Amino acid sequence: MQQIAELERRITAALERIGRGVEALSAPDVASASAAPGGLAVSGDGEGEVARLIEALDEERMANAQLNERLKVVREKEAETQAGIAAKLAESGRQLEAYGAELTRLRRTVIQLNGELGKLREAAASGVAEPQLINRAMLAELEALRGSRASEAAELADIVAALNPLIEEARADA
Repeated sequence: MQQIAELERRITAALERIGRGVEALSAPDVASASAAPGGLAVSGDGEGEVARLIEALDEERMANAQLNERLKVVREKEAETQAGIAAKLAESGRQLEAYGAELTRLRRTVIQLNGELGKLREAAASGVAEPQLINRAMLAELEALRGSRASEAAELADIVAALNPLIEEARADA
């Protein structure tokens, strides 16, 4: 960006010099001089000055064109970067939603498990063993374990997905 600002400053300065030169050449004292490129009337010394100014203008135009091309490339890279960031943000949002859903499911399962265990404790305290309470408690615990496993599998898949680009980059460098 500093190069762009420097080139803009140079172009502006050159255009100002050219403007001053054109004003000096179009002064009333050179009215009888020969015609120069662009239809200006200039003296013998003025022709060289006009040629130099035209050359400087062409150089600045070329520098300006290069600057515009660089700016175009920078904007394209910025657009690509923003698109990549947007994709990563969307993926992170998807992962966050999945984690939230999994957390909600685990909370419900834990609440259910606590309720079944409470009933089982009451039955054990009264000395009555009810097989259906034991079965429900075991099913609730099994569901909690499945939820935990699914959560860990999702987290592991995200880690693998994050490591794959790094592995590919390391392979490409090797």
